[in-house]
Amino acid sequence: AVLKKRLVKLVVNFLFYFRTDESEPIGALLLEHCRITKEEENVFSISFVEEPERKYCFECDSEEQCREWVEALKRASYEFMRRSLIFYRNEIQKMTGKDPLEQYGISEEARFQLGTQKP
Repeated sequence: AVLKKRLVKLVVNFLFYFRTDESEPIGALLLEHCRITKEEENVFSISFVEEPERKYCFECDSEEQCREWVEALKRASYEFMRRSLIFYRNEIQKMTGKDPLEQYGISEEARFQLGTQKP
């Protein structure tokens, strides 16, 4: 394995990476269907479900920084955000008796295909 020093920037569900002396990214990883794993004290990896041999390792300056990156990356996927929205929507509806998305005119069929049962 070849180690390269890169700067990274997380934007929604993309992890952009840059050479240390350039302002334009040289690539990006789409954080969908991937596994974020803490490997060692300051190291975590990103591997992809459909391509397990495709694995990227990242070394941080500290264990705390590594833990923060792992948590941020785990929350970055569309699927995580979708599940969170569904959970909070249901919690608000339980507390208020009203669907918080109703005011936005979102139809029942388009509501993230919740698969919840009606009482």
